Amino acid sequence: MRKEYCNPLDLEYKFQHYGGKAHREAADPTIVLFKGRYYLFTSMTAGFHYSDDLIHWTWHENRDLDIYRYAPDVRQVGDYLYFCASTRNKPSTIWRSRDPLSDDFEKVSEPFPFWDPDLFCDDDGRVYFYWGCGNVDPIWGIELDPETMLPIGEKVACIDHGEDVHGWERFNFPGKEKKEKSVRKGIAGLIMKYLNRSGRPYMEGAFMNKWNGKYYLQYAAPGTELPVYGDGYYVSDKPLGPFTFMKNTPFSLKPSGFITGAGHGSTIDDRDGNIIHVSTMRISANQNFERRIGVFPAGLDEDGLLYCNQNFADYPIVLPEGKFDVRELKPQYFLLSYRKKAEASSAREGHSAELALDENIRTWWSAQTSRGWYLLDLGDLYRTHSVQINFADENVPELKVDKKLRSDIMTNRRYIDSSGDLKTRFVLEGSLDKENWFMIHDGSQNEDDRSHPYIILDEKYEVRYLRVTALELPYDEPFALSGLRVFGKGNGEIPQKVRNVTAVRDPNGLDCRIRFDRSEGAMGYNIRFGISEDKLYSSYLVYDKNEVLLTTLNAGQDYWFKVDAFNENGIAEGDTAYHI
Repeated sequence: MRKEYCNPLDLEYKFQHYGGKAHREAADPTIVLFKGRYYLFTSMTAGFHYSDDLIHWTWHENRDLDIYRYAPDVRQVGDYLYFCASTRNKPSTIWRSRDPLSDDFEKVSEPFPFWDPDLFCDDDGRVYFYWGCGNVDPIWGIELDPETMLPIGEKVACIDHGEDVHGWERFNFPGKEKKEKSVRKGIAGLIMKYLNRSGRPYMEGAFMNKWNGKYYLQYAAPGTELPVYGDGYYVSDKPLGPFTFMKNTPFSLKPSGFITGAGHGSTIDDRDGNIIHVSTMRISANQNFERRIGVFPAGLDEDGLLYCNQNFADYPIVLPEGKFDVRELKPQYFLLSYRKKAEASSAREGHSAELALDENIRTWWSAQTSRGWYLLDLGDLYRTHSVQINFADENVPELKVDKKLRSDIMTNRRYIDSSGDLKTRFVLEGSLDKENWFMIHDGSQNEDDRSHPYIILDEKYEVRYLRVTALELPYDEPFALSGLRVFGKGNGEIPQKVRNVTAVRDPNGLDCRIRFDRSEGAMGYNIRFGISEDKLYSSYLVYDKNEVLLTTLNAGQDYWFKVDAFNENGIAEGDTAYHI
């Protein structure tokens, strides 16, 4: 079966009620392959998701399993799946189950308070534990007794902050928000004020893998609501170090595009031996912790460097059957809907129709009511391949529920609505002439609330007009779209190659401004960069602009980059690898 998806992942993101209004959220994912099935645990979901193929996910409710604790961790040890999540002021609990779908979890231990945990079982059966989330302390590690899950020996500082020399770890990165108060608002601001007294960036989200006898300790920085939120890693010959910083860090980074962020994740080997990285993606519009999940194919190169292929990482991703080289994956379908014409049944002030076509998930068109339609004109006939419909949340009121049903974590009196009564029902229609319409996707009987449906079309049919009609939305919220994204192959030619490229690296070594001439026929540009000409593992994608400020470099490290031009017909790859 063909494996195809589009980030953000199409899951049932549960509504969080606090701070006066609600938003959908899932974050800090841990994925595990346990007894032949994939399980995905995320923060604030009131359960977990499971899948047989990494593409189609089913939500399973479990409101008893520390649902109001951030950063759930799941790992296999022997015949059990072990689960734990974060607490600060009292010992955290480690649970286990032989069958997660049975909801039969038993308490194993309460070793000590920890935040952002990660349990790791080595090849020899010894168990290690990593944790840490803050702007002062390092990522810690300790050995646990595999029977009691209680500590053996003393904790060890594994990796520490390095924002002075690691550009991506900086909290106040150039050109963005300069003060903590400007990005930490509302209830989240109170939490961050408590946790982040000195305003330094965060180090968090530890995750350990072992490949070829080496220990890969991963971590996230600098903050979940920032576009440069990513994952880096250190490597050691021993599970508790000493660890060596890897020069291509961050290995997971998505600072631009429709949806940004690729941090606080987890990494697994799938059934075919491919490496898959799952991490947090950021909206942070209604609330700083408004987040989604992204899945990225990853790999180890010949030098043992861990990397993700995140070129066009919010375009359709098609995974080959069996084992594959992730470096060979390229987008097969391109965006046909960018800044095309649209009209709608109505529009709220400040939320006009074009905002669903600007490739920014943080802006959206909104109707004045919960019912209505949105009509897109592609401007020509296309054999379209797929459509991603991204529903946005517009002024969803907070539910008034008994405080006994809410969390008691700090000041965040949160309630997660997992009742199953919420439905997102719609129909997607197509037309050649705007008068005669045919059904493309009938979602009128949907029994779930999926806010990012990805729909693959029958390419033998041509279409020019697409119309989404809302039939039922959660809480009767206004019909709103942050992105009606249509993918396929255009009818024209790819753009001209980019010329006259210049780059100026800041004396601090952490930033570099890249400029180039606009390419004829280009919709946008993708800058691929890395630590050598053949290791351009990171990327930065922009629309319309012909310059990019890279802020994620490591001081003292040489980099190379190429500038590719793209449009709806394909990519014109740059010929020259420039040194910076």
